[in-house]
Amino acid sequence: QVHLAESGGGLVQAGGSLRLSCTASGIISNINAMAFYRQAPGKQRELVAHIFSGGSTHYADSVKGRFTISRDNGQNTVFLQMNSLKPDDTGVYFCYALLRTAPTLSDRDYWGQGTQVTVSS
Repeated sequence: QVHLAESGGGLVQAGGSLRLSCTASGIISNINAMAFYRQAPGKQRELVAHIFSGGSTHYADSVKGRFTISRDNGQNTVFLQMNSLKPDDTGVYFCYALLRTAPTLSDRDYWGQGTQVTVSS
């Protein structure tokens, strides 16, 4: 069993900051990549930021320069520092991990349950 636990969501005024964390626990052999996605009401889930095991990152255009994703490989934890938040950043933020539970198995997708981020104007 693999479990992804997010924390750090909440309510913040526009221009403020929040830091999300996500820790993967359970039987884990290797984590290839971790990411945060978000889903606003009535919209599809979209990628916010992605980080690979080697440290390379990718950001949605809408968050570049404002959000920073980082990773603590030893703790199987990923962080998303969100600065200069806008009302459009409001949504449920989901943690994602691409990992394998044994060296001989293929990577699989795992998702957290999500944490609400609300940015007021």
